[in-house]
Amino acid sequence: MIWWLIALLSLVAAALMAIPLLRKPQADTAMFDTTPSVLLDQLEEVHRDHKRGVISETEAKAAEQEIKRRILMHSRHAKTAQATNSSSGRMTLIFSVFLVPLMAVGYYVSMGSPEISGVAFAERAQERQEAAQIAELTSQLNERLLSDPEGGPTEGWMLLGQTYARMGRFSDAATAFQVVAERPEATSVVFSMLGEALILSDQGVVTPRAEAAIDQAISLDPDNPAGTYYKAVALSQKGEPAAAYELLLGRLDAADQIYPWMQSLVAEANRIAEQIGKEPISMARFAPASNAPGPTEADVQNAQEMSEEDRQAFILSMVERLATRLESEPADLDGWLRLGNAYMVLENDARAIEAFEKAQALLAEEPENDPRQQVVRDALGQLKP
Repeated sequence: MIWWLIALLSLVAAALMAIPLLRKPQADTAMFDTTPSVLLDQLEEVHRDHKRGVISETEAKAAEQEIKRRILMHSRHAKTAQATNSSSGRMTLIFSVFLVPLMAVGYYVSMGSPEISGVAFAERAQERQEAAQIAELTSQLNERLLSDPEGGPTEGWMLLGQTYARMGRFSDAATAFQVVAERPEATSVVFSMLGEALILSDQGVVTPRAEAAIDQAISLDPDNPAGTYYKAVALSQKGEPAAAYELLLGRLDAADQIYPWMQSLVAEANRIAEQIGKEPISMARFAPASNAPGPTEADVQNAQEMSEEDRQAFILSMVERLATRLESEPADLDGWLRLGNAYMVLENDARAIEAFEKAQALLAEEPENDPRQQVVRDALGQLKP
């Protein structure tokens, strides 16, 4: 039945499209005046100027001839365009009458099958049903918190705000976080979530209210990475990209190990770096230090008193000391990361690539979500053109 139905519909569609082609074209009984009104106005203006004596008869005739010449040229162009459009439109319609049904049937024969159930549609229907259930539960939670005579528990408001944020309802999320922000137990995380919701609800613009929330988050916890990120965004939007860049690098340098949030800060720092002419940075720069013994206080003091050549030699000796230790301890993943980072600083790309490839081999046994995986990928992507 499905094939008969397709054939019937195709015939009906072709017939409807062919009806205009069966009619004989009728000659136009009158030509529409397509002359722009501005030319006619100019012609009338010339006549009026001549009557008032503003221009001489010779000037009037010359202007009148020029305007009439333009009117004639426009009329010829209009007729040509009309004939061309009529012919091309008729050919397009004839072409569509036969080609469109053939293409539709051919595509369905090769790609379609009426026996296959709509699995994708069923999955989307299930997703819509789950989304509707979440929306209903969220609405119930909101009503319960609002009706609580004690104002509702802080955990409930935080859950409500986070749910609204995942749903993309950032304005509602900000309202929920604001309730908690006004309580004495509000933490730095609460204010950074409030600032983020306000910024996202305003299409990424850091408003004074959002910046106030971010400043409060930083005052409660200067190490809050979300606070640092959005403060840098605020500084960049206020025309202070250099300060924003230094703020991001300071927070990244202060990290004691690799964290997932560092990728966002690195990306924002590189975005700002393009504006101020800085070189892009890599996650490899912040690779964790190994347990290898570092320079002692005496070594640091001696290095400060060295000449530039002696200081360079001292640094190379420290790097070679680490490389030598790794030969006997090749399973030290963090050690290879540190060595690769050191060689990058020394601009020894070949040795840096070798160190990061050793780290990459060790990471094959680690989970894919290990942040050090991204560190190595970033480093090798920067070192290998």
